[in-house]
Amino acid sequence: MLEWVSLCVAISLLMSLLTLAGYVLYSGLLTDIIVLTGSPPIKKITFVYKFKQGPYQKSGQLFKESHRIGPKLSCIGVFYDDPKKVPGPQCRYAVGSILSEGENEADEELLKSYETSGFKVFSFPEATHVVTTSFPHRTVCSFLLGIRRVYPRLEHYIKEKRLCAHPFLEIYREGLIQFMAPLARQGDFYVPEVRKAERKLLEEEDLHSDSDVSGADSNSECSSGSGVLLSDSREPSPAALVDSRRREKSGFLETPTRRARRLRSGGVLVEERRRSSVRDIT
Repeated sequence: MLEWVSLCVAISLLMSLLTLAGYVLYSGLLTDIIVLTGSPPIKKITFVYKFKQGPYQKSGQLFKESHRIGPKLSCIGVFYDDPKKVPGPQCRYAVGSILSEGENEADEELLKSYETSGFKVFSFPEATHVVTTSFPHRTVCSFLLGIRRVYPRLEHYIKEKRLCAHPFLEIYREGLIQFMAPLARQGDFYVPEVRKAERKLLEEEDLHSDSDVSGADSNSECSSGSGVLLSDSREPSPAALVDSRRREKSGFLETPTRRARRLRSGGVLVEERRRSSVRDIT
C-alpha cells in the first residue's frame, strides 16, 4: 500500500513538473529574439497615460488600471530612465492605452472614461527609424520572461551597432509585446511631465553657464545619466539650448570646421562619447 502511495506522489510531482515546464515554454522561454533596425511596429498614435516616478516593477499597477477601463485597447508603456544608472525612486515612466493609430479616430466615450479616472491624452508621431523586436504575450509569465530576455538583447545590439536609442516603448497587442526605441526625433516621444523636468534642468544649466561659459560642452546624442536627450524634436533639446547659449555669450561664431574641432574637445572623439553613454537596459 505504501509503495502505491509513493508511486502516486511521484507521478503527481512528475506531472506537475511537466505541466510547469510546458507552461514556461509556451510563455516564451525558448522563443528566438531577433533585434532589427528599421520601420516602427506602430504608426502615429493618440493614447491616454498616467505618468509615474518610481521603480519600474510597480508599473504593472497602471497597466492593470488602464486595461480595466479599455480591455479591448492595446496597452503601452514608455520608460525614460536607465535603472542601472538612475535610482529606482527616480525612474520615470508613462503607462496607458492606445486610443487610435494612424488616421483612425479615438472613441470619445472611452476617452471620457479615462479622463475621469485621471488619465491624460498625448500623441506620438510615427517614428522614422527604430530599434525593435517582439516577444509572445500568451501568459502572465510572458511579461516577466520578455523583460528579462529582451532587454539584454537590445542592450547588446545597441552597443554593438553604436546606436543611440531612447526612450523604450512596450506595446501589448495581438498576442505580442512589441519593443521599440526611436533612433531619431526622440524628443517627440517624451510626455509633458518629462519635458518639464528637462526644462528645469536646462534652467539650472543656464545659471551655471552665466558664471562659466568656458565649461566643457556635451554633444553626445545620449546623456551619460538617464539616457534622456530631447534632440531633433518639436522643441530644441535642453542640451542643445545650453550649448547654443554658452556659445552666444562667448561671442563664438561656429563654422563647420570649428564645430568639428569642438566635437573633439578634450581629446575625445564624438563616436567614443556616444559609445560610452549609450543607455544600458535591463
